[in-house]
Amino acid sequence: MPTSRNEPTGHQTFPPDFLIGSATAAYQIEGAATEDGRGTSIWDTYSHTPGRTWNGDTGDIAADHYHRLEEDLDLMESLGLRAYRFSISWPRIQPTGRGPANPKGLDFYRRLVDGLLERGITPVATLYHWDLPQALEDAGGWTNRDTAFAFADYARVVGAALGDRVAVWTTLNEPWCSAYLGYGSGAHAPGRTDGAAALTAVHHLNLAHGLAVQQLRTVTTNTPQYAISLNFHVLRGKGDGADEAVRRIDALANRSFTEPLLRGHYPKDLLGDTAAVTDWAFVKDGDLTHIHQPLDLLGVNYYATTTVRLWDGVSPRQNNDGHKDMGGSPWPGSPHVEFVGQEGPHTAMGWNIDPKGLEELLLDLHTRFPNQPLVITENGAAFEDHLSVRSDGTHTVHDPERIDYLRRHLVSAHRALESGVDLRGYFVWSLMDNFEWGYGYSKRFGIVHVDYETQRRTPKDSAMWYRDLAVTGSIPPLPTS
Repeated sequence: MPTSRNEPTGHQTFPPDFLIGSATAAYQIEGAATEDGRGTSIWDTYSHTPGRTWNGDTGDIAADHYHRLEEDLDLMESLGLRAYRFSISWPRIQPTGRGPANPKGLDFYRRLVDGLLERGITPVATLYHWDLPQALEDAGGWTNRDTAFAFADYARVVGAALGDRVAVWTTLNEPWCSAYLGYGSGAHAPGRTDGAAALTAVHHLNLAHGLAVQQLRTVTTNTPQYAISLNFHVLRGKGDGADEAVRRIDALANRSFTEPLLRGHYPKDLLGDTAAVTDWAFVKDGDLTHIHQPLDLLGVNYYATTTVRLWDGVSPRQNNDGHKDMGGSPWPGSPHVEFVGQEGPHTAMGWNIDPKGLEELLLDLHTRFPNQPLVITENGAAFEDHLSVRSDGTHTVHDPERIDYLRRHLVSAHRALESGVDLRGYFVWSLMDNFEWGYGYSKRFGIVHVDYETQRRTPKDSAMWYRDLAVTGSIPPLPTS
Protein backbone atom coordinates (compact mmCIF):
# COMPACT_ATOMS: atom_id res chain seq x y z
CA MET A 1 0.00 0.00 0.00
CA PRO A 2 1.42 3.43 -0.93
CA THR A 3 2.20 5.78 1.92
CA SER A 4 0.29 9.04 1.79
CA ARG A 5 2.69 11.98 1.84
CA ASN A 6 0.28 14.58 3.11
CA GLU A 7 -1.79 12.79 5.69
CA PRO A 8 -4.35 15.00 7.46
CA THR A 9 -3.62 15.95 11.03
CA GLY A 10 -7.28 16.02 11.96
CA HIS A 11 -10.80 15.25 10.79
CA GLN A 12 -11.18 16.67 7.27
CA THR A 13 -14.77 17.31 6.28
CA PHE A 14 -16.04 19.42 3.40
CA PRO A 15 -18.98 21.85 3.77
CA PRO A 16 -22.47 20.32 3.46
CA ASP A 17 -23.12 22.00 0.09
CA PHE A 18 -19.73 21.00 -1.35
CA LEU A 19 -20.31 19.22 -4.67
CA ILE A 20 -18.68 15.78 -4.71
CA GLY A 21 -19.13 14.14 -8.07
CA SER A 22 -17.60 12.54 -11.12
CA ALA A 23 -17.05 13.72 -14.66
CA THR A 24 -17.19 12.30 -18.19
CA ALA A 25 -17.24 13.54 -21.79
CA ALA A 26 -19.71 12.63 -24.51
CA TYR A 27 -17.35 11.30 -27.18
CA GLN A 28 -15.40 9.32 -24.60
CA ILE A 29 -18.36 7.31 -23.28
CA GLU A 30 -21.52 7.60 -25.37
CA GLY A 31 -20.85 5.57 -28.48
CA ALA A 32 -23.87 5.43 -30.84
CA ALA A 33 -21.79 7.57 -33.17
CA THR A 34 -24.12 7.28 -36.16
CA GLU A 35 -27.46 6.72 -34.42
CA ASP A 36 -30.57 8.84 -33.99
CA GLY A 37 -29.43 11.65 -36.25
CA ARG A 38 -26.03 12.37 -34.70
CA GLY A 39 -23.68 14.09 -37.12
CA THR A 40 -19.96 13.58 -37.59
CA SER A 41 -17.54 15.36 -35.25
CA ILE A 42 -13.89 16.20 -35.71
CA TRP A 43 -13.05 13.38 -33.32
CA ASP A 44 -14.92 10.88 -35.49
CA THR A 45 -12.83 12.02 -38.43
CA TYR A 46 -9.57 12.17 -36.48
CA SER A 47 -9.92 8.78 -34.82
CA HIS A 48 -10.78 7.13 -38.12
CA THR A 49 -7.63 8.56 -39.72
CA PRO A 50 -4.82 5.97 -39.70
CA GLY A 51 -1.98 6.75 -37.31
CA ARG A 52 -3.87 9.26 -35.20
CA THR A 53 -4.92 7.07 -32.24
CA TRP A 54 -3.45 4.09 -30.43
CA ASN A 55 -4.33 0.85 -32.20
CA GLY A 56 -6.69 2.78 -34.48
CA ASP A 57 -9.23 3.02 -31.65
CA THR A 58 -12.34 5.16 -32.14
CA GLY A 59 -15.25 6.36 -30.05
CA ASP A 60 -17.81 4.56 -32.21
CA ILE A 61 -18.92 2.40 -29.28
CA ALA A 62 -16.79 3.65 -26.37
CA ALA A 63 -18.53 2.71 -23.11
CA ASP A 64 -21.92 2.45 -24.85
CA HIS A 65 -23.38 4.95 -22.39
CA TYR A 66 -26.01 6.03 -24.92
CA HIS A 67 -27.65 2.61 -24.70
CA ARG A 68 -26.88 2.00 -21.02
CA LEU A 69 -28.11 5.27 -19.60
CA GLU A 70 -30.38 3.83 -16.91
CA GLU A 71 -27.74 1.36 -15.78
CA ASP A 72 -25.18 4.14 -15.49
CA LEU A 73 -27.58 6.41 -13.63
CA ASP A 74 -28.22 3.64 -11.12
CA LEU A 75 -24.47 3.17 -10.83
CA MET A 76 -24.00 6.83 -9.98
CA GLU A 77 -26.72 6.62 -7.36
CA SER A 78 -25.12 3.52 -5.84
CA LEU A 79 -21.87 5.48 -5.48
CA GLY A 80 -23.62 8.26 -3.59
CA LEU A 81 -22.58 10.95 -6.05
CA ARG A 82 -23.87 14.39 -5.21
CA ALA A 83 -23.22 15.74 -8.71
CA TYR A 84 -22.43 14.52 -12.20
CA ARG A 85 -20.53 16.57 -14.74
CA PHE A 86 -21.30 15.40 -18.28
CA SER A 87 -20.82 16.95 -21.68
CA ILE A 88 -23.35 17.40 -24.44
CA SER A 89 -22.42 16.27 -27.94
CA TRP A 90 -22.82 19.24 -30.27
CA PRO A 91 -23.27 17.02 -33.38
CA ARG A 92 -25.94 15.04 -31.53
CA ILE A 93 -27.91 18.28 -31.12
CA GLN A 94 -27.06 20.02 -34.40
CA PRO A 95 -25.58 17.44 -36.80
CA THR A 96 -23.86 20.08 -38.93
CA GLY A 97 -23.34 22.61 -36.14
CA ARG A 98 -26.16 24.84 -37.29
CA GLY A 99 -29.89 24.80 -37.74
CA PRO A 100 -32.78 23.27 -35.81
CA ALA A 101 -32.17 20.84 -32.99
CA ASN A 102 -32.24 17.10 -33.52
CA PRO A 103 -35.21 16.01 -31.33
CA LYS A 104 -33.73 12.60 -30.51
CA GLY A 105 -30.49 14.20 -29.42
CA LEU A 106 -32.23 16.58 -27.06
CA ASP A 107 -34.38 13.76 -25.76
CA PHE A 108 -31.31 11.78 -24.69
CA TYR A 109 -30.04 14.64 -22.56
CA ARG A 110 -33.48 15.32 -21.17
CA ARG A 111 -33.61 11.71 -19.99
CA LEU A 112 -30.12 12.03 -18.55
CA VAL A 113 -30.89 15.22 -16.61
CA ASP A 114 -34.27 13.96 -15.42
CA GLY A 115 -32.68 10.68 -14.32
CA LEU A 116 -30.07 12.55 -12.32
CA LEU A 117 -32.66 14.72 -10.59
CA GLU A 118 -34.82 11.72 -9.77
CA ARG A 119 -31.80 10.20 -8.00
CA GLY A 120 -30.90 13.38 -6.14
CA ILE A 121 -27.79 14.07 -8.25
CA THR A 122 -27.02 17.63 -9.33
CA PRO A 123 -26.66 17.98 -13.14
CA VAL A 124 -23.55 19.89 -14.26
CA ALA A 125 -23.55 20.26 -18.05
CA THR A 126 -20.57 21.05 -20.26
CA LEU A 127 -21.54 22.36 -23.67
CA TYR A 128 -18.26 21.63 -25.44
CA HIS A 129 -15.77 18.87 -24.73
CA TRP A 130 -13.89 18.93 -28.05
CA ASP A 131 -16.43 17.31 -30.43
CA LEU A 132 -16.85 20.11 -32.98
CA PRO A 133 -19.23 19.19 -35.81
CA GLN A 134 -17.09 18.27 -38.81
CA ALA A 135 -19.11 20.56 -41.09
CA LEU A 136 -17.93 23.56 -39.06
CA GLU A 137 -14.33 22.39 -39.24
CA ASP A 138 -14.70 22.11 -43.00
CA ALA A 139 -15.53 25.82 -42.95
CA GLY A 140 -12.45 26.66 -40.86
CA GLY A 141 -13.35 25.35 -37.42
CA TRP A 142 -12.16 27.45 -34.51
CA THR A 143 -10.03 29.55 -36.88
CA ASN A 144 -13.30 30.82 -38.37
CA ARG A 145 -14.91 33.61 -36.37
CA ASP A 146 -18.36 32.37 -37.39
CA THR A 147 -17.84 29.22 -35.31
CA ALA A 148 -18.07 31.31 -32.12
CA PHE A 149 -21.49 32.58 -33.18
CA ALA A 150 -22.61 29.08 -34.18
CA PHE A 151 -21.61 27.92 -30.70
CA ALA A 152 -23.67 30.69 -29.13
CA ASP A 153 -26.71 29.54 -31.12
CA TYR A 154 -26.08 25.95 -30.03
CA ALA A 155 -25.91 27.14 -26.40
CA ARG A 156 -29.25 28.90 -26.83
CA VAL A 157 -30.87 25.76 -28.27
CA VAL A 158 -29.62 23.51 -25.48
CA GLY A 159 -30.30 26.10 -22.81
CA ALA A 160 -33.89 26.48 -23.95
CA ALA A 161 -34.39 22.70 -23.73
CA LEU A 162 -32.70 22.07 -20.38
CA GLY A 163 -32.59 25.51 -18.84
CA ASP A 164 -35.13 24.76 -16.16
CA ARG A 165 -33.17 21.80 -14.73
CA VAL A 166 -29.40 22.11 -15.12
CA ALA A 167 -27.71 23.57 -12.04
CA VAL A 168 -24.35 24.51 -13.57
CA TRP A 169 -23.56 25.34 -17.18
CA THR A 170 -19.93 24.99 -18.23
CA THR A 171 -19.33 26.46 -21.67
CA LEU A 172 -15.96 24.94 -22.66
CA ASN A 173 -13.76 22.22 -21.28
CA GLU A 174 -10.04 22.89 -21.57
CA PRO A 175 -9.97 25.30 -24.50
CA TRP A 176 -6.16 25.08 -24.27
CA CYS A 177 -6.40 21.54 -25.61
CA SER A 178 -8.89 22.51 -28.32
CA ALA A 179 -6.69 25.34 -29.57
CA TYR A 180 -3.09 24.35 -28.98
CA LEU A 181 -3.32 20.57 -29.35
CA GLY A 182 -5.99 20.68 -32.04
CA TYR A 183 -4.52 23.41 -34.23
CA GLY A 184 -0.90 23.70 -33.07
CA SER A 185 0.57 20.31 -32.30
CA GLY A 186 -1.80 17.99 -34.15
CA ALA A 187 -2.14 15.71 -31.10
CA HIS A 188 -5.90 16.31 -30.93
CA ALA A 189 -8.60 16.76 -33.51
CA PRO A 190 -8.69 18.29 -36.04
CA GLY A 191 -4.97 17.56 -36.18
CA ARG A 192 -3.63 20.80 -37.63
CA THR A 193 -0.05 21.99 -37.01
CA ASP A 194 -0.12 25.76 -37.41
CA GLY A 195 0.87 28.12 -34.58
CA ALA A 196 -1.07 31.07 -35.99
CA ALA A 197 -4.17 28.91 -36.31
CA ALA A 198 -3.78 27.83 -32.69
CA LEU A 199 -3.71 31.42 -31.44
CA THR A 200 -6.66 32.33 -33.64
CA ALA A 201 -8.54 29.41 -32.13
CA VAL A 202 -7.69 30.62 -28.62
CA HIS A 203 -9.46 33.89 -29.28
CA HIS A 204 -12.48 32.41 -31.01
CA LEU A 205 -12.94 29.89 -28.19
CA ASN A 206 -12.81 32.73 -25.67
CA LEU A 207 -15.33 34.64 -27.74
CA ALA A 208 -17.56 31.58 -28.04
CA HIS A 209 -17.58 31.26 -24.26
CA GLY A 210 -18.67 34.85 -23.72
CA LEU A 211 -21.35 34.76 -26.40
CA ALA A 212 -22.69 31.45 -25.07
CA VAL A 213 -22.99 32.74 -21.50
CA GLN A 214 -25.03 35.67 -22.77
CA GLN A 215 -27.33 33.38 -24.74
CA LEU A 216 -27.80 31.01 -21.82
CA ARG A 217 -28.84 33.89 -19.59
CA THR A 218 -31.64 34.75 -21.99
CA VAL A 219 -33.22 31.28 -22.05
CA THR A 220 -32.65 29.58 -18.68
CA THR A 221 -35.61 29.77 -16.31
CA ASN A 222 -34.05 28.46 -13.11
CA THR A 223 -31.11 30.12 -11.35
CA PRO A 224 -28.07 28.25 -12.69
CA GLN A 225 -24.42 29.02 -12.26
CA TYR A 226 -22.17 29.70 -15.25
CA ALA A 227 -18.64 28.38 -15.57
CA ILE A 228 -15.74 27.44 -17.80
CA SER A 229 -13.18 24.68 -17.09
CA LEU A 230 -9.50 25.40 -17.72
CA ASN A 231 -6.61 22.96 -17.52
CA PHE A 232 -4.06 25.03 -15.67
CA HIS A 233 -0.35 24.43 -16.09
CA VAL A 234 1.41 24.54 -12.73
CA LEU A 235 4.91 25.47 -13.81
CA ARG A 236 8.31 24.79 -12.34
CA GLY A 237 11.38 26.57 -13.73
CA LYS A 238 14.79 25.01 -14.07
CA GLY A 239 18.27 26.33 -14.79
CA ASP A 240 19.39 29.72 -16.07
CA GLY A 241 16.49 31.72 -17.42
CA ALA A 242 13.94 29.67 -15.47
CA ASP A 243 11.78 32.69 -14.72
CA GLU A 244 11.63 33.67 -18.38
CA ALA A 245 10.70 30.14 -19.45
CA VAL A 246 7.91 30.03 -16.84
CA ARG A 247 6.64 33.48 -17.83
CA ARG A 248 6.37 32.60 -21.51
CA ILE A 249 4.57 29.31 -20.99
CA ASP A 250 2.32 30.79 -18.30
CA ALA A 251 1.23 33.43 -20.83
CA LEU A 252 0.40 30.82 -23.47
CA ALA A 253 -1.06 28.13 -21.25
CA ASN A 254 -2.85 30.04 -18.51
CA ARG A 255 -3.09 33.78 -18.96
CA SER A 256 -4.26 33.59 -22.59
CA PHE A 257 -7.54 32.49 -21.02
CA THR A 258 -7.72 33.90 -17.49
CA GLU A 259 -6.85 37.47 -18.48
CA PRO A 260 -9.51 37.98 -21.17
CA LEU A 261 -12.09 35.91 -19.29
CA LEU A 262 -11.61 37.46 -15.86
CA ARG A 263 -9.98 40.83 -16.58
CA GLY A 264 -11.11 41.73 -20.09
CA HIS A 265 -7.76 41.93 -21.91
CA TYR A 266 -4.98 39.79 -23.35
CA PRO A 267 -1.59 39.94 -21.60
CA LYS A 268 0.80 42.37 -23.28
CA ASP A 269 3.67 39.92 -22.96
CA LEU A 270 1.66 37.23 -24.74
CA LEU A 271 1.03 39.58 -27.66
CA GLY A 272 4.71 40.46 -27.77
CA ASP A 273 5.94 36.89 -27.49
CA THR A 274 3.76 35.79 -30.41
CA ALA A 275 4.13 38.86 -32.63
CA ALA A 276 6.20 36.93 -35.14
CA VAL A 277 3.46 34.30 -35.36
CA THR A 278 0.37 36.50 -35.68
CA ASP A 279 -0.64 40.14 -35.40
CA TRP A 280 -3.82 39.24 -33.47
CA ALA A 281 -5.93 41.10 -36.05
CA PHE A 282 -8.67 38.53 -35.42
CA VAL A 283 -9.49 40.37 -32.17
CA LYS A 284 -12.27 42.77 -33.18
CA ASP A 285 -13.73 45.79 -31.42
CA GLY A 286 -16.13 44.69 -28.71
CA ASP A 287 -14.84 41.11 -28.53
CA LEU A 288 -13.25 41.49 -25.12
CA THR A 289 -16.45 42.95 -23.71
CA HIS A 290 -18.29 39.85 -24.90
CA ILE A 291 -15.60 37.57 -23.46
CA HIS A 292 -15.41 39.25 -20.08
CA GLN A 293 -18.61 37.83 -18.56
CA PRO A 294 -19.07 37.38 -14.80
CA LEU A 295 -18.48 33.75 -13.84
CA ASP A 296 -20.17 32.04 -10.93
CA LEU A 297 -17.53 29.31 -10.94
CA LEU A 298 -14.09 28.86 -12.46
CA GLY A 299 -13.48 25.21 -13.21
CA VAL A 300 -10.01 23.95 -12.36
CA ASN A 301 -8.66 20.81 -14.07
CA TYR A 302 -5.42 19.55 -12.53
CA TYR A 303 -3.40 16.38 -13.01
CA ALA A 304 0.33 17.13 -12.80
CA THR A 305 2.97 19.85 -12.83
CA THR A 306 5.19 20.96 -15.72
CA THR A 307 8.90 21.82 -15.66
CA VAL A 308 10.40 24.21 -18.22
CA ARG A 309 13.74 25.78 -18.98
CA LEU A 310 15.33 27.82 -21.74
CA TRP A 311 16.92 25.66 -24.43
CA ASP A 312 20.62 26.24 -24.97
CA GLY A 313 20.23 25.72 -28.71
CA VAL A 314 22.93 23.06 -28.77
CA SER A 315 21.88 19.97 -26.84
CA PRO A 316 18.99 17.82 -28.10
CA ARG A 317 15.79 19.66 -27.32
CA GLN A 318 13.52 17.95 -24.81
CA ASN A 319 9.76 17.95 -25.34
CA ASN A 320 8.31 16.25 -22.27
CA ASP A 321 5.16 18.35 -22.04
CA GLY A 322 2.92 15.35 -21.36
CA HIS A 323 1.30 15.20 -24.78
CA LYS A 324 1.78 13.00 -27.82
CA ASP A 325 4.25 14.28 -30.39
CA MET A 326 2.41 14.51 -33.70
CA GLY A 327 4.83 16.80 -35.48
CA GLY A 328 3.65 20.27 -34.47
CA SER A 329 4.13 22.43 -31.39
CA PRO A 330 1.46 23.55 -28.94
CA TRP A 331 3.70 26.46 -27.91
CA PRO A 332 3.68 29.05 -30.72
CA GLY A 333 6.25 31.78 -30.30
CA SER A 334 8.30 29.86 -27.74
CA PRO A 335 10.53 27.43 -29.67
CA HIS A 336 13.42 28.11 -27.29
CA VAL A 337 11.54 26.79 -24.26
CA GLU A 338 11.92 23.10 -23.57
CA PHE A 339 9.90 20.83 -21.36
CA VAL A 340 11.96 18.52 -19.19
CA GLY A 341 11.03 15.26 -17.51
CA GLN A 342 10.04 15.36 -13.87
CA GLU A 343 10.85 13.07 -11.00
CA GLY A 344 8.31 10.39 -10.11
CA PRO A 345 6.21 8.81 -9.05
CA HIS A 346 4.26 8.85 -12.29
CA THR A 347 0.87 7.67 -13.48
CA ALA A 348 0.37 5.38 -16.48
CA MET A 349 0.23 8.54 -18.59
CA GLY A 350 3.79 9.37 -17.56
CA TRP A 351 2.52 12.38 -15.60
CA ASN A 352 4.16 13.12 -12.26
CA ILE A 353 2.13 12.90 -9.07
CA ASP A 354 2.33 16.17 -7.13
CA PRO A 355 -0.69 16.92 -4.92
CA LYS A 356 1.07 20.00 -3.56
CA GLY A 357 0.75 21.50 -7.03
CA LEU A 358 -3.04 21.49 -6.69
CA GLU A 359 -2.90 23.36 -3.40
CA GLU A 360 -0.46 25.89 -4.88
CA LEU A 361 -2.71 26.40 -7.90
CA LEU A 362 -5.83 26.98 -5.83
CA LEU A 363 -4.03 29.42 -3.53
CA ASP A 364 -2.52 31.27 -6.51
CA LEU A 365 -5.89 31.63 -8.24
CA HIS A 366 -7.45 32.83 -5.00
CA THR A 367 -4.69 35.43 -4.62
CA ARG A 368 -5.01 36.70 -8.19
CA PHE A 369 -8.81 36.52 -8.37
CA PRO A 370 -9.94 36.75 -4.73
CA ASN A 371 -13.64 37.09 -5.46
CA GLN A 372 -13.83 34.20 -7.93
CA PRO A 373 -15.35 30.94 -6.60
CA LEU A 374 -13.52 27.83 -7.79
CA VAL A 375 -14.46 24.20 -8.38
CA ILE A 376 -12.16 21.30 -9.20
CA THR A 377 -13.86 19.97 -12.32
CA GLU A 378 -11.28 17.28 -13.12
CA ASN A 379 -8.67 15.42 -11.10
CA GLY A 380 -7.71 11.79 -11.40
CA ALA A 381 -5.16 9.30 -12.63
CA ALA A 382 -4.64 6.42 -15.03
CA PHE A 383 -2.95 3.29 -13.70
CA GLU A 384 -2.44 -0.25 -14.95
CA ASP A 385 -5.65 -1.77 -13.62
CA HIS A 386 -6.24 -5.52 -13.49
CA LEU A 387 -9.63 -7.15 -13.20
CA SER A 388 -9.72 -10.03 -10.73
CA VAL A 389 -12.37 -12.56 -9.70
CA ARG A 390 -13.44 -13.05 -6.10
CA SER A 391 -14.18 -16.45 -4.62
CA ASP A 392 -17.91 -15.84 -5.10
CA GLY A 393 -17.43 -15.22 -8.82
CA THR A 394 -17.87 -11.46 -8.73
CA HIS A 395 -15.29 -9.13 -10.21
CA THR A 396 -13.18 -6.44 -8.62
CA VAL A 397 -10.24 -4.16 -9.35
CA HIS A 398 -7.75 -3.40 -6.61
CA ASP A 399 -6.33 0.05 -7.34
CA PRO A 400 -4.53 1.30 -4.21
CA GLU A 401 -2.42 3.73 -6.27
CA ARG A 402 -5.53 5.54 -7.46
CA ILE A 403 -6.99 5.73 -3.95
CA ASP A 404 -3.72 7.18 -2.68
CA TYR A 405 -3.67 9.69 -5.55
CA LEU A 406 -7.23 10.84 -4.93
CA ARG A 407 -6.82 11.03 -1.17
CA ARG A 408 -3.67 13.11 -1.35
CA HIS A 409 -5.21 15.55 -3.82
CA LEU A 410 -8.37 15.85 -1.77
CA VAL A 411 -6.25 16.60 1.30
CA SER A 412 -4.54 19.37 -0.68
CA ALA A 413 -7.92 20.72 -1.79
CA HIS A 414 -9.15 20.74 1.78
CA ARG A 415 -6.03 22.56 2.94
CA ALA A 416 -6.67 25.24 0.33
CA LEU A 417 -10.25 25.51 1.55
CA GLU A 418 -9.02 25.96 5.12
CA SER A 419 -6.64 28.66 3.88
CA GLY A 420 -9.57 30.72 2.64
CA VAL A 421 -9.99 29.56 -0.94
CA ASP A 422 -13.64 29.70 -2.01
CA LEU A 423 -13.74 26.11 -3.29
CA ARG A 424 -17.18 24.75 -4.11
CA GLY A 425 -16.65 21.16 -5.27
CA TYR A 426 -14.50 18.29 -6.53
CA PHE A 427 -15.17 16.04 -9.54
CA VAL A 428 -13.09 12.93 -10.01
CA TRP A 429 -12.00 12.09 -13.53
CA SER A 430 -13.50 9.81 -14.49
CA LEU A 431 -16.66 7.95 -13.58
CA MET A 432 -15.71 5.06 -15.83
CA ASP A 433 -12.96 3.89 -18.13
CA ASN A 434 -13.37 5.36 -21.58
CA PHE A 435 -11.87 6.38 -24.90
CA GLU A 436 -8.80 8.36 -23.87
CA TRP A 437 -8.49 10.44 -27.04
CA GLY A 438 -5.22 9.78 -28.88
CA TYR A 439 -4.40 6.99 -26.44
CA GLY A 440 -7.54 5.08 -27.39
CA TYR A 441 -8.48 2.42 -24.86
CA SER A 442 -4.93 1.90 -23.60
CA LYS A 443 -5.33 4.17 -20.54
CA ARG A 444 -7.88 3.76 -17.77
CA PHE A 445 -8.86 6.76 -15.63
CA GLY A 446 -12.19 5.44 -14.32
CA ILE A 447 -13.15 4.59 -10.77
CA VAL A 448 -15.42 2.07 -12.52
CA HIS A 449 -13.84 -0.56 -14.75
CA VAL A 450 -15.37 -1.13 -18.19
CA ASP A 451 -14.88 -4.41 -20.02
CA TYR A 452 -15.02 -3.15 -23.59
CA GLU A 453 -15.93 -6.58 -24.96
CA THR A 454 -18.99 -7.08 -22.73
CA GLN A 455 -19.52 -3.48 -21.50
CA ARG A 456 -19.75 -4.85 -17.97
CA ARG A 457 -19.22 -2.17 -15.32
CA THR A 458 -17.20 -3.13 -12.22
CA PRO A 459 -16.68 -0.56 -9.47
CA LYS A 460 -13.02 -0.51 -8.50
CA ASP A 461 -11.85 -0.26 -4.91
CA SER A 462 -11.42 3.46 -5.57
CA ALA A 463 -15.15 3.72 -6.36
CA MET A 464 -16.01 2.24 -2.96
CA TRP A 465 -13.57 4.60 -1.28
CA TYR A 466 -15.01 7.54 -3.20
CA ARG A 467 -18.53 6.51 -2.22
CA ASP A 468 -17.55 6.92 1.42
CA LEU A 469 -16.31 10.41 0.63
CA ALA A 470 -19.51 11.34 -1.22
CA VAL A 471 -21.82 9.94 1.45
CA THR A 472 -20.03 11.36 4.50
CA GLY A 473 -18.38 14.47 3.08
CA SER A 474 -15.21 13.50 4.93
CA ILE A 475 -11.98 12.23 3.41
CA PRO A 476 -11.83 8.50 4.23
CA PRO A 477 -8.62 6.89 5.48
CA LEU A 478 -6.57 4.67 3.24
CA PRO A 479 -7.80 1.08 3.20
CA THR A 480 -5.89 -1.15 5.59
CA SER A 481 -5.55 -4.04 3.16
